[in-house]
Amino acid sequence: MNAKVLDAIKKSAAVPSMPQVVARFLEIMQDPDFSYADLVKVLSVDAGTVSEVLRLANSALFGIRNKVVSLRQAMTLLGPKRIRSLVLGRYLVDTISQKSVTGLDMSYFWRRSLAASVVASRLAERQMLRHRDEAFLGALLADIGIPILAEALPERYEPIVREYAPHGRIVPPQEELRAVDVTHGDVSSMVLAHWGLPEMICTSVNLQHSPAPGEGDAAEVACLLNAGDRIAKLLCEFSGVEDVVSICTHAMELAGVELTTLIELLPTIEGDIEELASALRMDVIPGSVYELLVKTLHSQLAAAEPS
Repeated sequence: MNAKVLDAIKKSAAVPSMPQVVARFLEIMQDPDFSYADLVKVLSVDAGTVSEVLRLANSALFGIRNKVVSLRQAMTLLGPKRIRSLVLGRYLVDTISQKSVTGLDMSYFWRRSLAASVVASRLAERQMLRHRDEAFLGALLADIGIPILAEALPERYEPIVREYAPHGRIVPPQEELRAVDVTHGDVSSMVLAHWGLPEMICTSVNLQHSPAPGEGDAAEVACLLNAGDRIAKLLCEFSGVEDVVSICTHAMELAGVELTTLIELLPTIEGDIEELASALRMDVIPGSVYELLVKTLHSQLAAAEPS
């Protein structure tokens, strides 16, 4: 990683600036004596934020049994740190979604990010429940470095960004380093840290594509993000996919769960993705196509399981 390049990107217009409401929210949280009422007051200025945070909080992906009907209740049930992550994630998604980057299909980009987020969080429920939220947000935001690099260094990054498409290659970090001296994981991690997301999320995002992420919770979450991205790529292809079983087997080995776990999860993924997309105001691939892809993956994986 080239620190000078990363710093130049950080200072460029490609990195989204933090909205005032987010800056104020973080400022209040830095005070050890902050009150929930002050946090609620700041967020209540933006009705869209209130609505979407509540919809995310009520998503099945967060496992809250009681319906959350107010920001104050969300603060109590989820805790301010969890709400902070939701707010930051929501604004980052919103600002990145507004970008129009040459060579990058943003619709595909978000379909894949949403699918990765759902898969990673569901795998975390089985493997490391205590870090389900980190897996959810980490997978959702892990690739924001791609549109940022494509905007900041368009000519140098164009051959790489072209691969982030249906049937494109998963570009190894070494190839990004040769092209632009940093990886999109470096950039994503830098932006998330700049926006104040938890260190666990920033570190796991940076380690996601590392061949040797190491040990510890951040490394385990990074493996979940990697597995989620591999499965998400399959779910976002528009026609037949070769080597489905081997790709899924490798992904589950990374996540540390059995292949049967993925077989059990696949039928529920479509509904989870649609729910998350609705909460974040995104369009996703039509349900009928997702259903066909999920059925294909499910049948191939089931057939590969020993009787």
